[in-house]
Amino acid sequence: MADPRSYRPKASEIPTQPGVYKFRDQHGRVIYVGKAISLRQRLSSYFAELGTLHPRTRQMVTTAAGVEWTVVTTEVEALQLEYAWIKEFDPRFNVKYRDDKSYPFLAVTMGEEFPRVQVMRGKKRKGTRYFGPYSHAWAIRETVDLLLRVFPIRSCSAGVFKRAAQTGRPCLLGYIDKCSAPCVGRVDADAHRDLAEDFCSFMAGDSATYVRRLEAEMKQASSELEFERAARLRDDLGALRKVLDRNAVVLPERTDADVFAMATDELEASVQVFHVRGGRIRGQRGWVTERVEELSDGEMVDRLLLQVYGDAEVGDTDTIPREVIVPTVPEDVADLESLLSSVRGSRVGIRVAQRGDKRALAETVHRNAEQALALHKTRRAGDLTARSLALQELQEQLALSESPLRIECYDVSHTGGTEQVASMVVFEDGLPRKGEYRHFVVRGEDGEGARDDTEAMYEVLTRRFRRYLVDASGSPDEAETHPEPEPVDQESAGRRPKRFAYPPNLVVVDGGAPQVAAAQRALSDLGVVDVAIVGLAKRLEEVWVPGEEFPLVLPRTSEGLYLLQRVRDEAHRFAITHHRKRRAKRMTRSELEGVPGLGPTRQASLLRVFGSVRNIRSATVEEIAAVPGIGPKMAQSVAEALAAPADV
Repeated sequence: MADPRSYRPKASEIPTQPGVYKFRDQHGRVIYVGKAISLRQRLSSYFAELGTLHPRTRQMVTTAAGVEWTVVTTEVEALQLEYAWIKEFDPRFNVKYRDDKSYPFLAVTMGEEFPRVQVMRGKKRKGTRYFGPYSHAWAIRETVDLLLRVFPIRSCSAGVFKRAAQTGRPCLLGYIDKCSAPCVGRVDADAHRDLAEDFCSFMAGDSATYVRRLEAEMKQASSELEFERAARLRDDLGALRKVLDRNAVVLPERTDADVFAMATDELEASVQVFHVRGGRIRGQRGWVTERVEELSDGEMVDRLLLQVYGDAEVGDTDTIPREVIVPTVPEDVADLESLLSSVRGSRVGIRVAQRGDKRALAETVHRNAEQALALHKTRRAGDLTARSLALQELQEQLALSESPLRIECYDVSHTGGTEQVASMVVFEDGLPRKGEYRHFVVRGEDGEGARDDTEAMYEVLTRRFRRYLVDASGSPDEAETHPEPEPVDQESAGRRPKRFAYPPNLVVVDGGAPQVAAAQRALSDLGVVDVAIVGLAKRLEEVWVPGEEFPLVLPRTSEGLYLLQRVRDEAHRFAITHHRKRRAKRMTRSELEGVPGLGPTRQASLLRVFGSVRNIRSATVEEIAAVPGIGPKMAQSVAEALAAPADV
């Protein structure tokens, strides 16, 4: 535990202007980011007597080993920089709202030549418009199935689209008029994009326009005695109304608002939001967070809004509504309104609903937040206890000086010594941290791979911890001499530590005594002495410790053993997945590699256009020659090589 007085800056050195500050631990890792109107006043509050600090603040300042700051000109800039740093460094002592489940969105890929409607989860992609989130994926598919009658835009995958274009025959949706079939040229790109724009406008809340238009067209067709067309329009109108009926009308038709509510206790908080567009509830979403820093309700709302709207693009009126209804006014409400208004391109108001329908809706959202918090605590109680017990057991059984809060596990995968790869998975606080997983391609001394698993393990651990030493020292020259999976960013080499600069408390290798000895030798050769190593053998689930003749046998009911097994199994899964991808890629190209003069770039071009070697084999010479970079002579060679009987 560090003494905050050891790194406390002099008060005269701290500016009084607004800015953003970072606390770092002994390894240079950012553990907390904050903003302040006056940096001197805010930072001085962290260096008061430890007994007067909040327990969470006291834990943060005693974990830190240094503090630094950046001065900005306005409080809005401080908001933006604080969000950017929290997103970049993922500090452990900052409140981070995590989705309480993976929500599906209805997405339209407007960035493609022929936009596609589909179900999407996870991180949002640039150039794609999102609607929702929905509670269930099937709800999106039912909605899309109804709307494709009126807006027949593409919903097929890239592979299906290419095959239809090559064969000149649309898929089933094209035959039943639920797709305008741009793949076979029934409509051009501009007409298809207009359909996609209409689809997005309807989903964004402009539903009345299309309902009125269909009603007028239906009446006109009926008056002109075009009863078949009128009947089709009637069915289209029924589909639109069915979609609208599924979304409850809660506010006036022109209302675009996000309604937030929060339920908290001493340790955790739950947030729910209802997305209201055109007066109808278009989606619902929830987050939960541990209260790892001392924040008021207003400050928590401040962090929440930055996280929810921080990634919105300029002019994104779908993500940022005209009105944001919150349970408590955030402390920086004026700055937040200015920031959101500048991104949306029009006025955005943030307020607390006091009366009427909006107040009633806010109370409904609050009840959802309370129920979500109760459900989360019920599910999480057992998990938190088990993880804490597992880490405590590992510390005691392995005689570690501290709890293994960061565990890294390594596994090697290959087929008969070929396509050798290795995986590194990371668990922090007993949970996987997938953003820091890594793959390694095992090279060996001669560049052709390692002779066995122990040599592969030695190479992988050497490369990983050499990068740790390089990144920790901030020496870009040495990093260039020993290139590893993480490339060195020259601009930031001296400014921020790399991900490999964070050492684990415990290294787990998949294997027994030989693999453990190889891992220990790798760390010893590099002079790394403060990282514990164990191996987990699959056959009897024995734990091997370096230098011990016999393994450590943990009870089969041990939570520590369960955690080691989860880490080992995740490393094995990650290694196998990568190995299979590399092997499949090599097998796919194996036939093309035998064509004289056909290098990797041209092979990739052929596979990108045709999708598979089988499709290339069935194509004509003229079709192959039409691929960029493939001329008539090369096309003839490809056709002859693929037509030749395979060796047996």
